[in-house]
Amino acid sequence: MLTDISPERLLRWYLEAGADECIGEVPVDRYARPAHGAPRPSHRAEPPQPGPVPPQPATAPPPLSPQAGPSAAHLAAACATLADLRAAVEAFEGHPLKAGATVFGDGNPEARLMVIGDTPGDEACARLLARMLASIGLGRDGAYVTTVLPWRIAPSRKLSPQDAEIMLPFLERHIELVDPDVLLLMGRSAIATLLATGDGISQLRGRWLSFSSSGLSRPLPAAVTFPLAYLLNTPEAKALAWRDLLMVRQRLQAPL
Repeated sequence: MLTDISPERLLRWYLEAGADECIGEVPVDRYARPAHGAPRPSHRAEPPQPGPVPPQPATAPPPLSPQAGPSAAHLAAACATLADLRAAVEAFEGHPLKAGATVFGDGNPEARLMVIGDTPGDEACARLLARMLASIGLGRDGAYVTTVLPWRIAPSRKLSPQDAEIMLPFLERHIELVDPDVLLLMGRSAIATLLATGDGISQLRGRWLSFSSSGLSRPLPAAVTFPLAYLLNTPEAKALAWRDLLMVRQRLQAPL
């Protein structure tokens, strides 16, 4: 029996039999879950575990970019003449729709009637407006024309309330410098912006409304009608626009 062999001879026998490592007296189940807190035996070396991440120094957020130049209100308030205002509008970079040449105003700035549309129209719109004004006895020098947005844009692009709000200080100063007796508003943006109303043209036309600003000595009577592009595409609306023009002519003929 092996128990009669000395330990030295027994070890030599194991080596000759191919045993090259020592084991314990109790077999180890390497598939059993280790006790809580004890590492599980493995034939593979475990990858090194990352140590605690050292706290990073706090960094301040990047500063906000400064505004690109003075605001529209600041620029408009500093204008004493129409030439000053035109230069301020041309230099203004605070509107995303600015593109191309500035269409500032047309007609006679000394006229009693000031016509305000939404955006500059094309030649067809200009010819229609000239015929409309002529129909109530006003030639080229009988009115002054401007728009909420002084740049031409694609017909599919409609002005938003935010678009008009950006340009409102320039438009208000434009009215103050011209100082007309009567306003004719032709367009949804012009009406909503200057009269602070959400009502549509059909609800507002046919009656006199009022526009006021701090730079005017008195409120201005304002009439509303359809925009020129709409009248070109909707001939049946021209009869209603004719009634609006007659109302304007009657007001201009009345004693102040």
